[in-house]
Amino acid sequence: MGLREIKKQQTRTAIADAALPLFLEHGFDRVTVAEVARHAGVSTNTVFNYFPAKEDLFFDRQAEAVEHLAVLVRDRAPGACPVAAVRDDLLSALGRDDPMLGLRPGAPAFWQVVLDSPALLAREREIGERAEAALAAALAERPPHGPQAPGRTGPPPPAYLAGALAGTHRAALRELRRRIMSGEPPADARDAVAPAVTQAFDLLCSGLHADPGPAPGEPV
Repeated sequence: MGLREIKKQQTRTAIADAALPLFLEHGFDRVTVAEVARHAGVSTNTVFNYFPAKEDLFFDRQAEAVEHLAVLVRDRAPGACPVAAVRDDLLSALGRDDPMLGLRPGAPAFWQVVLDSPALLAREREIGERAEAALAAALAERPPHGPQAPGRTGPPPPAYLAGALAGTHRAALRELRRRIMSGEPPADARDAVAPAVTQAFDLLCSGLHADPGPAPGEPV
């Protein structure tokens, strides 16, 4: 990155860092873009130059979230099952307490802001839909290979497989959120969700292939 790009990234980060504490303290709908600009030390127009909508200030990493599953499928090893690629990434994230999963302190407050705002809930659904569409495109580029399940002549259409994969991934994250929001210790929530993740994704993989392959840590 050149100096100009570095400065632009620093400005973008500074604006997002100024916005989040305001949203957490006052709620998303009560904070204006002008207030964010004032706390960040920039003009309102500058904020909109980096964040076209107020929701973008809250979900400032949405582009990464939209592409995450698609990248996993597109970059998987030759011959690897796309379901296993998503499964293994989620299990790995759970194992290392990835901050994106909400296993760190402060996550319940972040999620509560989302639950209290119809605008953020709508944006969250939109992000999920865009992620599913990106995943379908990646599956079209690199469809599953290997032995098919009995009675199958080929993989399902990309949109169908993407819906099953993305839906299972969202269900796991929702369950993790539900447990954390109910006051369950993050370690307990993680330990409860991980086996269910393995079971759910292995069912998908066994429906796609004759042999789903072992999950990480399982005997071959």
